[in-house]
Amino acid sequence: MAAELYPTAKKAAPVSSQTSSSSSSSSSSSSSAVQQYQQQNISNNNTIQGCSWQGLYPTIRERNSVMFNNELMADVHFVVGPPGATQRVPGHKYVLAVGSSVFHAMFYGELAEDKDEIRIPDVEPPSFLAMLKYIYCDEIDLCADTVLATLYAAKKYIVPHLARACVSFLETSLSARNACVLLSQSCLFEEPELTQRCWEVIDAQAELALRSDGFCDIDAPTLESILRRETLNAKETAVFDAALRWAEAECGRKGAQASAENVREALGEALYLIRVPAMPLDDFANGPAQSGVLTLAETNDVFLWHTAARKPALRFAREPRAGLAPQRCHRFQSCAYRSNQWRYRGRCDSIQFAVDRRVFVAGFGLYGSSCGSAEYSARIELKRQGATLGAAVAKYFSDGSSSTFPVWFEHPVQIEPDTFHTASVVLDGNELSYFGQEGMTEVQCGKVTFQFQCSSDSTNGTGVQGGQIPELIFYA
Repeated sequence: MAAELYPTAKKAAPVSSQTSSSSSSSSSSSSSAVQQYQQQNISNNNTIQGCSWQGLYPTIRERNSVMFNNELMADVHFVVGPPGATQRVPGHKYVLAVGSSVFHAMFYGELAEDKDEIRIPDVEPPSFLAMLKYIYCDEIDLCADTVLATLYAAKKYIVPHLARACVSFLETSLSARNACVLLSQSCLFEEPELTQRCWEVIDAQAELALRSDGFCDIDAPTLESILRRETLNAKETAVFDAALRWAEAECGRKGAQASAENVREALGEALYLIRVPAMPLDDFANGPAQSGVLTLAETNDVFLWHTAARKPALRFAREPRAGLAPQRCHRFQSCAYRSNQWRYRGRCDSIQFAVDRRVFVAGFGLYGSSCGSAEYSARIELKRQGATLGAAVAKYFSDGSSSTFPVWFEHPVQIEPDTFHTASVVLDGNELSYFGQEGMTEVQCGKVTFQFQCSSDSTNGTGVQGGQIPELIFYA
C-alpha cells in the first residue's frame, strides 16, 4: 500500500482579523486538495492535476516526502518481491541516486541501463518501502517483523545510516528467544558488535536460547559455533537435546524422515562438539545412550570413560564447558546484628536498581542467622514496572557467619540498561539475622555501574542505607 501523498502539514501561523476572511477560502481549498491527494495516494494512483501543491510545504524535505511511493513524475518502477507476491513501486531516479550510491551507479554510472522497470525478487516489499521512506522522507520506520529484511535491503543498496538503525533496533530487542537467529544473521551481514551482543545473551541464558524456536532455524555453521562455545551456561544434556531438535528440523527441510540415522547424518561432525563425556553418568544413561543417535561402540566407550580405570579414546570433546563466572555487586560497606534486629515475620524486603548496560541477574546474595547455624526459606523476585521477570523459591543454610549465601533463579534474568528494576525477597527462618549498613547509591562492578534507590514494595525496613539483599549476582 502506498504511503500518504502528503505528510501532516504544519499548522499555519495565526493571521490578523483583516486577512483572515480573505485567506479563509484559500485555506479551505488547500486543505481540500491535501485530503484529495492523500486519498489518491492510498491506492498509489496519485496523479496531481491543477494544484500548486509545492507551495503547501516550505522545506525541500517535506516536498521530497510528497514524492514517496508516488506516481507523480516517477521515471522508474520497481517490481519488488518473489514471484507471486510482488508489488510495483514507483521511484524517482534523482532522489534515489542522492540517497544510495548503488542507485546512483544504476541510473547515472558508466554501466547504467535505461530501464523503465527493475525487478528486485530478493527484497520483501515492506522492507523496500521502509528503505525508500528513509531515502525520501528521512524517517526510520522499523518493526520487529521486517527489521532483518530492511537491514538486508539497507546493506544491499548501501544506506549505512539506516543499516545502523536496524542494528540498534535489533540490539534493543535482543533476547534469548531470538538471539540464535540474530547471531546467524549478524554473521551474514558482517555486524561484529551485534554478533558480540548475541553471544552475551546466548552465553548467559544458554538453556533458554537453546530451547527457543529460532534455534532450529539457524544454519549449520552457526550451530557448530554454538556447540563449540566454551562459555555456554548450560547443562550438556540441554546442548545435546537442542542439537537433536535442530537435526530433526534439518531433516524436515530436506524432506527426510527424522530417524536416528538421518538425525546423525544431519549433525555430521558437529555431533562430536557435544561434550557427552562431561555429562553426569545418570544424565548420559537416560539421554544420549538411549537416543539411538550414538553407535553402540560410542555408547560403550562413554560408559567405560566414566567407570573404567583405563579410559578409551573418544572423538567427543571431553572437558566440561567453563561457563561464565558470576560477578557480585555488594551494595553495603559493612554489616551488623543487634538483639532486636533483623526480624522478618513474612514481610517483604525490597530495593530498586538500574544498570548502565545489559546484564543478566542470576540470583541474590542474602544474609543468614546471627545466632548460629540456621536454615532459611527465601522467595526471590525481580520485577520491572510491576511485571515479574523472574521468581524462585529456595532454601539455604547459613553457618552463623556474616557471609552472604547465594539464592539462584532458574534462569538468569535479562536486565535492560537505564530502567529501574525491583529486587525483592521474603525470608522465613530464624527471627534474627545480619543486616547491611552504610549502603551506597552507586556501585561500580567491572564495566557495569549499578544505581540503587528505595522501593515502595519494601515493608520490612530495607532501603538504600541499610537492610537486606546485600548482593546482586550477575553475568555481564
